[in-house]
Amino acid sequence: MEHVEQDDLLVVWTSGDRDVALKMVFMYTGNAKRHGWWEGVTLLVWGPSQKLLTEDEELQAKLAEMLNLGVRVVACKACADIYPVTDKLEDLGVEVFYTGQFLTDWIRSAGSVITF
Repeated sequence: MEHVEQDDLLVVWTSGDRDVALKMVFMYTGNAKRHGWWEGVTLLVWGPSQKLLTEDEELQAKLAEMLNLGVRVVACKACADIYPVTDKLEDLGVEVFYTGQFLTDWIRSAGSVITF
């Protein structure tokens, strides 16, 4: 298990809705890191959001901004293989691995979780 602090945030993005991505996920996650609302910010791209991200250039540009801010971006390998977008996500700079245990450990830790 990775060490998670009380001041760490995990944003779980599952929605395949582009409006949710632009007006909720990327807006809050970027601002959380940019303004220091949370010490560590991790974005978990999971399920339908993976497919959306790999097909939308504007979202890919937002992803690059997140990475430049220091947001850690990870994705579930099982979901990525289903769509199949694993290679594309990795090319975008996303860490792709099986995230079931990662998410479980985070939920059990002192860190916070928000879902979209």
